[in-house]
Amino acid sequence: MVLLGLTCSAFRKSKGETFGAPVGLSALSPDVWKKQSRVDHLSLLSAPPVPPLLSCLLEQDAESITAVPANEITAQRHTHYAARQCCYPGRLRRSVPSLPAIKVDRLRTAKAAVEKAVKMRKVFSVQGPYPVIRTALWARGWVERRLPGPVHRKLDCHSDDDDGDGDVNADVSVKVDEVEKDEKLDDMYGLMSRLVRNEATYFYWTTRRDSIDCRSLQNDQMTNHFANAGTFTTKVGLCMNLRNLQWFDTADPDTFFPRCYRLGAEDEKQAFIEDFRRTACTSLLQHVVETWSWKSNEAELNDMEHHAVGPEIIDKALHACQEFLSVLRHSDIDINAESTSSLNEQQWATFLQDYYMVVHKCAVIRGSGEFVERCEAMLARLQEVCPQLQIDGLNNIWIIKPGAKSRGRGIMCMNHLDEILALVDTDRAMMKESKWVVQKYIERPLLVYGTKFDLRQWFLVTDWNPLTVWFYNDCYLRFSTQPYSTKNLHSSVHLCNNSIQKHFQPSHDRHPGVPEDNMWSCSQFQSFLQQQGCEEEWESVVVPGMQQAVVHALQTAQDLVEPRKASFELYGADFMLGKDLRPWLLEINASPTMACSTAVTTRLCPAVQVDTLRVVLDRRTDPNAYTGGFQLIYKQASVEVPRYVGVHLLVKGAPIRQPGLVLRRQTITSNTALTIHFPSDQSSLHRTETRYKASNQRPHLVAGLCCSGKENQERKRLLTAISPKQESSTSKSSLSVHRDKTLAEAKRRAQENINTDGV
Repeated sequence: MVLLGLTCSAFRKSKGETFGAPVGLSALSPDVWKKQSRVDHLSLLSAPPVPPLLSCLLEQDAESITAVPANEITAQRHTHYAARQCCYPGRLRRSVPSLPAIKVDRLRTAKAAVEKAVKMRKVFSVQGPYPVIRTALWARGWVERRLPGPVHRKLDCHSDDDDGDGDVNADVSVKVDEVEKDEKLDDMYGLMSRLVRNEATYFYWTTRRDSIDCRSLQNDQMTNHFANAGTFTTKVGLCMNLRNLQWFDTADPDTFFPRCYRLGAEDEKQAFIEDFRRTACTSLLQHVVETWSWKSNEAELNDMEHHAVGPEIIDKALHACQEFLSVLRHSDIDINAESTSSLNEQQWATFLQDYYMVVHKCAVIRGSGEFVERCEAMLARLQEVCPQLQIDGLNNIWIIKPGAKSRGRGIMCMNHLDEILALVDTDRAMMKESKWVVQKYIERPLLVYGTKFDLRQWFLVTDWNPLTVWFYNDCYLRFSTQPYSTKNLHSSVHLCNNSIQKHFQPSHDRHPGVPEDNMWSCSQFQSFLQQQGCEEEWESVVVPGMQQAVVHALQTAQDLVEPRKASFELYGADFMLGKDLRPWLLEINASPTMACSTAVTTRLCPAVQVDTLRVVLDRRTDPNAYTGGFQLIYKQASVEVPRYVGVHLLVKGAPIRQPGLVLRRQTITSNTALTIHFPSDQSSLHRTETRYKASNQRPHLVAGLCCSGKENQERKRLLTAISPKQESSTSKSSLSVHRDKTLAEAKRRAQENINTDGV
């Protein structure tokens, strides 16, 4: 066996007792040669790894690589390490890495494949643990240009607005190191990657949006992110955008997105307080209707044993609901705000305390049976204008989300107004940036065997103008580890993120039909619906509802995201289903996790990555190419974007040259004869006085010209024809015509003189 090697030059000793890297290697991999802590001297670390050595070989022709016998290389390396041991006898001897066995024909093959890929612009770069993307691109003839080496720190694979199921937040540097260790030194893809290290990348796949500057890319360079997509993939952005849906579509966001508020904005904070109070009123009315038949009789018999609340609490709730309906119908326009009988702050505080006693501590309302019919009638009227009344429930639970975190971190469920306000007030920085978001919790979701779940649905955007949306035909369900209960607000009950639930053990009280790994595929859920007798609702209610919610969310962000023809982005939307199977959009995540944490994601995540490449790569060359599980659900009519001219307008102009002949205008009304005086001093400025006698004639505008002496003489010769005698013998009309011609001729001659003198 003949080993290919590169004879390293002798180490050079520089000033300060330091040693440098081998000649020709320090420029190739400067990060390999590091400084150790100095005790009495600086010492050289171990020899560089093999890839930098191979880089020198690969720059040469495969035909002209010099083969060095293995025994000669071994002797040289042993001599080198022996010299080191003599210089530093206290140091332990390091193991000598062996050089790889590289076949010349493999180098020829690698070089040919690289030349073809570069010619066809098939060079890609992947950041993060995406082995499926790499394999699929290699199969298409692409060559990877590896990005700079891993930073030895914990890297968050996802941006602040994304979700992070599974183990995506692991140490990326460790994963990359493991891949490099497992990679064979003579691996074909590794050799080709070294050959294209100086070539341009035409396809980027990264985990973070800010890893690549989209604005600096050429038109033929593709990337899997759009600029400014955080306008709808953040909790705050989605909350704000959907309020403007009325300007893009006739749909009502309250029919698919739970109402949401930014607690950092003072006006929205006050709106949330009013909503919390109003929801407490409607929840109390529902509580009265649902509990009076089985609870009132027992409560009246045991009134002395239970804490009771007076019936006036129901009157207050009915009055508040009536005021709310009046506001919606604009019946309060002509009512003076000071004359309204709404509750003041102290009365609201008392009402909420009684409400907490009734709903949370099972207190009894005395005489509640007399209000049942009025409560039912009011709820029926509210149902017509409040599409979220059915999901509000009885406990008035709200979910508080810190807008700057992901993967369920910092999310809590609360049902007391004072506790919610106290929580957000503790973090002044986030309050100032309006990053606290509070959203109405869906208290009555669809349950599977008494356990809460949510759906992760993928969709792909390939263009923003026209807006083009692809919807994946498969999704998966994520279950919580504990049975559902509105009395227990722990995250193990209400947060279905796998990154949260993986820290808890499944409850022994949970139904055995719920999977141990807390995930179901879409087909498994459809089988469950079939057992419940509502299998048709999946295709008629669930899927269309999710598609419409996604499109509406994208419509509101279309003016904010920077469109780019060579970009695309894969998103993951989270939904919950109501008892009527209506989907409710919770959030949209950029860079959704592709971790194969369960058997379900092991099958689905690789498939969605491969199908994404089919849409963004294969369809570029073949519009009829197979797109896998992606289905085109929306393509907007193309809108011509006007050219951007900037915010500030700039007016450019050139200065006008001042002529030597100054024209002075004077309007004169006179009944005297027309006379023209020419002063004798021709070097000074002249003023021509004109007078014209006309009994029934309007005043005329006569121009007096200031000119040089030569021009004045010429002017005098031409104007001598006009005299009082001639004026008396000619008619008014002929004199006017003659005067106009004379003045025009004088102006023309004066202008010719100006041009001649170069003034």
